Amino acid sequence: MHLDQQYYVYILASKLGGTLYVGVTNDLLGRVSLHKVGLGCAFTAKYKVGLLVYYEVHEDIEQAIKREKQIKRWKRAWKTRMIEERNPNWDDLFPKLT
Repeated sequence: MHLDQQYYVYILASKLGGTLYVGVTNDLLGRVSLHKVGLGCAFTAKYKVGLLVYYEVHEDIEQAIKREKQIKRWKRAWKTRMIEERNPNWDDLFPKLT
């Protein structure tokens, strides 16, 4: 493992209050870029889920995967609350990464 490697747990949305997708990656910019053009996965392509509304950074892949699974089990209201604590307008955070 690279000491400087970072892993990201992220949430994409189709729109404010829309469909959500939770994922994990070690290349947030590249992965979200794929989702935006419909190549990230079948779910995000089908529901046009491409707005990066939340992400968090982890230094350990096992911890990132554990966190992803935890968030996926949460009720939608909990996910919404977490998003809105950091990003109340559900702005697309992707442009700030580039």
